[in-house]
Amino acid sequence: MAASLTCSLQSCFLKSGFLGERSELSCMKGPPITRIGFFRKNVECKESRIGKHPIEVPSNVTIALEGQNLKVKGPLGELSRTYPREVKVERLESGLVKVSKALENRRANQMHGLFRTLTDNMIVGVSKGFEKRLQLIGVGYRAILEGKTLVLNLGFSHPVRMAIPEGIQVKVEDNTRIAVSGNDKCAVGDFCASVRKWRPPEPYKGKGIKYADEIIRRKEGKAGKKK
Repeated sequence: MAASLTCSLQSCFLKSGFLGERSELSCMKGPPITRIGFFRKNVECKESRIGKHPIEVPSNVTIALEGQNLKVKGPLGELSRTYPREVKVERLESGLVKVSKALENRRANQMHGLFRTLTDNMIVGVSKGFEKRLQLIGVGYRAILEGKTLVLNLGFSHPVRMAIPEGIQVKVEDNTRIAVSGNDKCAVGDFCASVRKWRPPEPYKGKGIKYADEIIRRKEGKAGKKK
C-alpha cells in the first residue's frame, strides 16, 4: 500500500506558476493538463443618439473651423472651443455642423454626445443666450447691485459681496429676484450655483436661495409634547 502511494506521488508533479512558469499537471495516465485561458470579448458601443444629430446654424451666426479649434460668432458675442483628438467637427455642404467620432474606442464613445451638446450650446448662446433666475425667500433677505458687484443680505453678520465675472449680466428685481444671463451656459450655471450655495433652501420653511423653477420638498417639523 505504501509502495503504491509513493509511486503515484513520484509520477505526478505540479509546477508552480511563479516567475512566469507554465502551470502543468502531469500524471501517469492521460495527457498533461495545461492552463485554461480566458478570452476577452470586445464590446462594441452603439453610436450616441445625441451625437449623431447634426446641428443647425442660424443665419446670424458665423463659424470658423481650423483643425480642432472652433470659433462661433453671433449677435451676443463670440465663443471658442478646442476639441480633443477623439472627436471630429466638420461643416457640411448644407450648412449644418456635424460632430462625429475620429476614433473607435471607449473614450471617443463617451465624448461624442458631450461635445455635440457643448457645440449646440455655443451656437444657441451667441444667437439667443441663456438665462437663469434665482429667488430669495426669508425675512430680511435682500439683493442689490453695486456696479459689477452683487451684494446679498442673507442673515449673516456682514453682507456677502460677489464680483460678477465678464460675460455675465445680472439684474435684481424687487430686491428678492435675481436674473442671470449670458452667452456661455456653463458660466451662467456656475455663477448661479455659487450664489445659491451661500443659503441653500432648507426643507422646513423653505428659507434660502432657490431657482425660480425649483421645487423644494418640505419636511414636517417636530410635533410638540402632548400634555
